[in-house]
Amino acid sequence: MDAAIAGAAATNVVLPAHCGIGGDAFALYYDVESDAVFGLNASGVAPAGARREVFTGSGETVMPDSGARSVAVPGQVSALIGAAERFGSLPIEDLLEPAIRLAADGVRVNAELARCLEQKREMLLGDECAAAVFCPDNRPLAEGATLYQQDLADTLGRIGEGGLEYFYRGEFARAFLSHMEELGGLFDGNEMAGQVAEVYVPPSVTYRGHRVFSQRPVSQGVIFLECLAILDGILPTTGSPDDPDWIHRMVEIKKLAFADRNAHVADPSFDDFDYEVLLSAAHIARRRKDLGEWASDEPWCPGTPSEDTTYLCAVDQWGNACSFIHSLSHLFGSGVMVPGTGVLLNNRAGRGFSLHPDHPNVIAPGKRTMHTLNCYLLRDADGCITVGGTPGGDGQPQWNMQVLSHIIDFGLTPQAAVDYPRWTSFPGTDPASLYRETVLRMEDRFPGHTRESLEERGHVLAIGDSWESGGAALVIRARPGGVQWEWGVDRRSGGCAIYVPR
Repeated sequence: MDAAIAGAAATNVVLPAHCGIGGDAFALYYDVESDAVFGLNASGVAPAGARREVFTGSGETVMPDSGARSVAVPGQVSALIGAAERFGSLPIEDLLEPAIRLAADGVRVNAELARCLEQKREMLLGDECAAAVFCPDNRPLAEGATLYQQDLADTLGRIGEGGLEYFYRGEFARAFLSHMEELGGLFDGNEMAGQVAEVYVPPSVTYRGHRVFSQRPVSQGVIFLECLAILDGILPTTGSPDDPDWIHRMVEIKKLAFADRNAHVADPSFDDFDYEVLLSAAHIARRRKDLGEWASDEPWCPGTPSEDTTYLCAVDQWGNACSFIHSLSHLFGSGVMVPGTGVLLNNRAGRGFSLHPDHPNVIAPGKRTMHTLNCYLLRDADGCITVGGTPGGDGQPQWNMQVLSHIIDFGLTPQAAVDYPRWTSFPGTDPASLYRETVLRMEDRFPGHTRESLEERGHVLAIGDSWESGGAALVIRARPGGVQWEWGVDRRSGGCAIYVPR
């Protein structure tokens, strides 16, 4: 957990388009001493003034995706501190120190960050504080430039010293609320003080005899588990992941699970729907019978996958393991930076909530929006632990399912499983694009006969570049006591594997 927290804090600095302490986080943790798996939810609630009528009354039909009214309470700091206190061995100030140094000393702007800065140029220039950091001289920092974030370094230092009190009830909270009021935000001043990171027993399913854990709502990890549970009753007919029949069945399973999420699942505090029903044997059996030989067009299937998220995982020499995912939601979140702090705020409320009155995820004061964020942790009977995940919005459950199937069903190594061509069925869950045409996007490395067969079954294909569809999957497998380690790092992104001998 020490490594995961330090890594998360550092990526907040070096990947500011994708994550930050103004965003949210989810994690899974395997603790060797107790031989138990824990889930962690650190998502924030909607403002007290965020009633549906406030938005529809001003003529909005979908939630704003930027600006002060798109912001939810930032939850990540509660995750970092809560996880350090519960599972870590080092004090939070030590774990934040590398991130503080990176922010103060500056980091080189790579090609990916330069692309993101250019893409969000207008939004960043619209915020005086964000523009000063990312667009000096009214131009986005170019590749090769140095990004300095001294205010963020100072804020991280104060978090190390003052902890939750500083961030959620003290100096930062006051600056946050003052700026929200100035910009027309909907916070009343009490939401920050109530933020806590929940630790719980995560849901799990069995897949080919392996126990797989993911997050409960408000994460959509539950639909990843539903996909695996449905797939568990079906065996591949060939020895290749390229088999069009196998891909067809996984795509149709994805549609069924996403339809269930869109129709039923919301913040459990506001909804009495029991999400565990989706993982029950009876429901899984019904959904398996719903699979057909032809491509379906589910009515609740929405949104283009995005990769505005950061995933990391860590395993230590004793076998403790952490799967950690965090995000600002869209690139650079809301585009709003709290003055004097260097903290960019998320746009999670704007990205996630619906304004449709009958939607389970309709916005309400104090409600947590459903998240695309999810990751997984797998335990074998012999004690082997696998942790993995990927950024990529609604692609996450799909790509996680594919990678695990490649490893378990076809015997691929983690690296080969991560490298393998991937498909993405979209739309997914984004309320802003709920009824777009269903398309199956495939990397062009899939064989021609696979694509032709899928088209014959009624799938509308969009063929992309060889390595462009599929997020940035990372996987670590560790045998008990660290006897054997394997990992896979996605070459679709700038990720890496780091081994630190002890």
